[in-house]
Amino acid sequence: MGMSKRSALTLSLIAVVVVGVAACSTGTINDPALPGGTPSETSAPHTGSASDSDELMGQGMVMQQEGEEPSLCLGAVMESYPPQCLGSPIVGWDWEAAEQEESAAGSTWGTYAVQGTWDGTTFTLTQPAIPLSLYDPMYEPDPLLDEANAGQTPESELVRISDELVPADFPNLLSTGVMNGYLFVTVIHDDGSLQEKVDATYGEGVVVVQSALTPVG
Repeated sequence: MGMSKRSALTLSLIAVVVVGVAACSTGTINDPALPGGTPSETSAPHTGSASDSDELMGQGMVMQQEGEEPSLCLGAVMESYPPQCLGSPIVGWDWEAAEQEESAAGSTWGTYAVQGTWDGTTFTLTQPAIPLSLYDPMYEPDPLLDEANAGQTPESELVRISDELVPADFPNLLSTGVMNGYLFVTVIHDDGSLQEKVDATYGEGVVVVQSALTPVG
Protein backbone atom coordinates (compact mmCIF):
# COMPACT_ATOMS: atom_id res chain seq x y z
CA MET A 1 0.00 0.00 0.00
CA GLY A 2 1.52 3.36 -1.01
CA MET A 3 0.81 5.98 1.65
CA SER A 4 3.22 7.30 2.26
CA LYS A 5 -4.72 34.45 -0.17
CA ARG A 6 -4.86 38.09 -0.45
CA SER A 7 -4.56 39.07 3.24
CA ALA A 8 -1.27 38.88 5.08
CA LEU A 9 -1.45 36.53 8.01
CA THR A 10 0.54 36.71 11.21
CA LEU A 11 3.00 34.10 12.26
CA SER A 12 0.51 32.80 14.81
CA LEU A 13 -0.52 30.40 12.05
CA ILE A 14 1.13 27.03 11.98
CA ALA A 15 1.49 24.99 8.85
CA VAL A 16 0.26 21.45 9.16
CA VAL A 17 1.12 20.28 5.70
CA VAL A 18 4.64 19.08 5.15
CA VAL A 19 5.14 20.04 1.55
CA GLY A 20 8.10 21.65 -0.12
CA VAL A 21 6.58 25.11 0.03
CA ALA A 22 6.60 24.93 3.80
CA ALA A 23 10.12 26.22 3.54
CA CYS A 24 8.66 29.45 2.18
CA SER A 25 7.07 30.25 5.52
CA THR A 26 10.07 32.34 6.54
CA GLY A 27 8.44 35.28 4.80
CA THR A 28 4.92 36.64 4.63
CA ILE A 29 2.43 33.89 4.00
CA ASN A 30 -0.74 34.74 2.15
CA ASP A 31 -3.38 32.15 2.94
CA PRO A 32 -6.90 32.54 1.54
CA ALA A 33 -8.18 29.49 3.36
CA LEU A 34 -8.31 30.99 6.85
CA PRO A 35 -10.47 33.47 8.74
CA GLY A 36 -9.26 36.94 7.80
CA GLY A 37 -8.38 35.92 4.27
CA THR A 38 -10.41 35.65 1.12
CA PRO A 39 -12.13 32.25 1.24
CA SER A 40 -10.70 29.86 -1.27
CA GLU A 41 -13.16 28.55 -3.82
CA THR A 42 -13.04 24.96 -2.64
CA SER A 43 -16.57 24.36 -3.88
CA ALA A 44 -15.78 25.06 -7.52
CA PRO A 45 -14.16 22.53 -9.85
CA HIS A 46 -10.97 23.71 -11.50
CA THR A 47 -8.57 22.69 -14.21
CA GLY A 48 -6.01 21.59 -11.63
CA SER A 49 -8.10 18.65 -10.42
CA ALA A 50 -7.16 15.04 -10.80
CA SER A 51 -9.36 12.54 -12.50
CA ASP A 52 -11.36 10.24 -10.28
CA SER A 53 -9.02 7.34 -11.02
CA ASP A 54 -5.81 9.14 -9.94
CA GLU A 55 -4.50 8.13 -6.53
CA LEU A 56 -3.05 11.08 -4.64
CA MET A 57 -1.62 11.54 -1.19
CA GLY A 58 -1.23 14.45 1.16
CA GLN A 59 -0.65 15.46 4.73
CA GLY A 60 -2.94 17.68 6.76
CA MET A 61 -5.52 18.00 9.48
CA VAL A 62 -8.84 16.20 9.43
CA MET A 63 -11.42 18.10 11.45
CA GLN A 64 -15.06 17.57 12.23
CA GLN A 65 -17.34 19.83 14.22
CA GLU A 66 -20.37 18.36 15.90
CA GLY A 67 -23.27 18.07 13.48
CA GLU A 68 -21.08 18.59 10.42
CA GLU A 69 -19.22 16.35 7.99
CA PRO A 70 -15.44 15.90 8.34
CA SER A 71 -13.11 18.03 6.26
CA LEU A 72 -9.49 17.82 5.17
CA CYS A 73 -7.39 20.94 5.76
CA LEU A 74 -4.29 21.03 3.58
CA GLY A 75 -3.36 24.65 4.32
CA ALA A 76 -2.53 26.48 7.51
CA VAL A 77 -4.42 26.06 10.76
CA MET A 78 -5.18 28.70 13.38
CA GLU A 79 -3.28 28.04 16.58
CA SER A 80 -6.24 27.84 18.93
CA TYR A 81 -7.89 25.15 21.00
CA PRO A 82 -9.64 23.57 19.37
CA PRO A 83 -7.80 24.52 16.18
CA GLN A 84 -9.65 26.16 13.29
CA CYS A 85 -9.28 25.73 9.56
CA LEU A 86 -11.28 25.68 6.34
CA GLY A 87 -10.96 22.49 4.39
CA SER A 88 -12.52 20.33 1.72
CA PRO A 89 -14.97 17.48 2.30
CA ILE A 90 -13.36 14.11 2.90
CA VAL A 91 -15.41 11.04 2.06
CA GLY A 92 -14.89 7.68 3.73
CA TRP A 93 -13.54 9.06 7.01
CA ASP A 94 -14.18 7.03 10.15
CA TRP A 95 -12.95 8.31 13.51
CA GLU A 96 -13.30 4.83 14.98
CA ALA A 97 -10.67 3.60 12.55
CA ALA A 98 -8.42 6.64 13.01
CA GLU A 99 -5.82 6.95 15.74
CA GLN A 100 -4.46 9.80 17.85
CA GLU A 101 -7.44 12.11 17.37
CA GLU A 102 -8.35 14.78 19.93
CA SER A 103 -11.75 16.14 20.91
CA ALA A 104 -12.81 19.35 22.65
CA ALA A 105 -15.70 21.82 22.54
CA GLY A 106 -17.64 19.75 20.04
CA SER A 107 -14.73 19.32 17.62
CA THR A 108 -12.64 16.28 16.79
CA TRP A 109 -9.39 16.54 14.89
CA GLY A 110 -6.05 14.97 14.11
CA THR A 111 -3.18 15.24 11.63
CA TYR A 112 -2.77 12.45 9.11
CA ALA A 113 -1.20 11.27 5.90
CA VAL A 114 -4.08 10.42 3.59
CA GLN A 115 -4.38 8.61 0.28
CA GLY A 116 -7.30 8.81 -2.11
CA THR A 117 -8.79 10.62 -5.08
CA TRP A 118 -9.54 14.31 -5.67
CA ASP A 119 -12.30 15.48 -8.01
CA GLY A 120 -11.67 19.22 -7.64
CA THR A 121 -13.93 19.65 -4.62
CA THR A 122 -13.83 16.48 -2.54
CA PHE A 123 -11.16 14.08 -1.35
CA THR A 124 -12.24 10.44 -1.21
CA LEU A 125 -10.21 8.21 1.07
CA THR A 126 -9.11 4.91 -0.48
CA GLN A 127 -6.63 3.69 2.13
CA PRO A 128 -6.52 3.90 5.93
CA ALA A 129 -5.05 7.18 7.15
CA ILE A 130 -1.74 7.22 9.02
CA PRO A 131 -1.19 9.62 11.94
CA LEU A 132 1.60 12.03 11.05
CA SER A 133 3.45 11.06 14.22
CA LEU A 134 3.84 7.58 12.71
CA TYR A 135 4.46 8.69 9.14
CA ASP A 136 8.07 8.76 7.98
CA PRO A 137 8.32 9.40 4.24
CA MET A 138 11.65 9.64 2.48
CA TYR A 139 12.80 13.26 2.47
CA GLU A 140 13.45 14.65 -0.99
CA PRO A 141 14.84 18.20 -0.89
CA ASP A 142 13.49 20.64 -3.46
CA PRO A 143 16.39 21.51 -5.77
CA LEU A 144 14.89 24.99 -6.29
CA LEU A 145 15.61 25.75 -2.62
CA ASP A 146 19.32 25.12 -3.15
CA GLU A 147 21.26 28.40 -3.31
CA ALA A 148 23.08 27.03 -6.34
CA ASN A 149 19.73 27.03 -8.18
CA ALA A 150 18.49 30.43 -7.04
CA GLY A 151 16.02 32.22 -9.29
CA GLN A 152 16.94 35.45 -11.03
CA THR A 153 13.75 37.45 -10.42
CA PRO A 154 14.09 40.36 -7.93
CA GLU A 155 12.18 39.88 -4.71
CA SER A 156 10.21 43.09 -5.27
CA GLU A 157 8.92 41.70 -8.57
CA LEU A 158 7.97 38.40 -6.97
CA VAL A 159 6.05 40.22 -4.25
CA ARG A 160 4.25 42.25 -6.92
CA ILE A 161 3.28 39.06 -8.74
CA SER A 162 2.09 37.54 -5.49
CA ASP A 163 -0.15 40.54 -4.89
CA GLU A 164 -1.66 40.03 -8.35
CA LEU A 165 -2.72 36.46 -7.68
CA VAL A 166 -6.42 36.04 -6.91
CA PRO A 167 -8.40 32.94 -5.99
CA ALA A 168 -10.45 33.32 -9.17
CA ASP A 169 -7.29 32.53 -11.15
CA PHE A 170 -6.01 29.97 -8.67
CA PRO A 171 -8.97 28.03 -7.26
CA ASN A 172 -8.05 26.10 -4.13
CA LEU A 173 -5.07 28.35 -3.51
CA LEU A 174 -3.49 27.49 -0.16
CA SER A 175 -0.50 29.80 0.24
CA THR A 176 2.19 31.88 -1.45
CA GLY A 177 5.73 32.58 -0.38
CA VAL A 178 8.92 34.12 -1.78
CA MET A 179 12.17 32.23 -1.33
CA ASN A 180 15.47 31.74 -3.12
CA GLY A 181 14.46 33.93 -6.05
CA TYR A 182 11.12 32.23 -6.76
CA LEU A 183 7.48 32.76 -5.90
CA PHE A 184 6.14 29.46 -4.61
CA VAL A 185 2.38 29.01 -4.96
CA THR A 186 0.75 26.05 -3.26
CA VAL A 187 -2.63 24.75 -4.42
CA ILE A 188 -4.51 21.63 -3.42
CA HIS A 189 -3.64 19.97 -6.71
CA ASP A 190 -2.25 20.99 -10.09
CA ASP A 191 -2.20 18.62 -13.03
CA GLY A 192 0.32 20.89 -14.74
CA SER A 193 -2.13 23.32 -16.34
CA LEU A 194 -1.65 26.00 -13.67
CA GLN A 195 2.12 25.82 -14.02
CA GLU A 196 1.78 26.18 -17.77
CA LYS A 197 -0.44 29.22 -17.22
CA VAL A 198 2.02 31.07 -14.97
CA ASP A 199 4.93 30.17 -17.23
CA ALA A 200 3.09 31.71 -20.16
CA THR A 201 2.24 34.82 -18.14
CA TYR A 202 5.45 35.49 -16.23
CA GLY A 203 8.07 33.35 -17.95
CA GLU A 204 9.60 30.10 -16.83
CA GLY A 205 11.51 29.94 -13.57
CA VAL A 206 9.55 32.73 -11.88
CA VAL A 207 6.45 31.20 -10.28
CA VAL A 208 6.56 27.64 -9.03
CA VAL A 209 3.22 25.89 -8.53
CA GLN A 210 3.29 23.15 -5.93
CA SER A 211 0.57 20.69 -5.01
CA ALA A 212 -0.41 19.65 -1.52
CA LEU A 213 -1.80 16.46 -3.04
CA THR A 214 0.77 14.55 -5.05
CA PRO A 215 0.66 11.30 -7.05
CA VAL A 216 1.19 8.10 -5.13
CA GLY A 217 4.43 6.29 -5.80
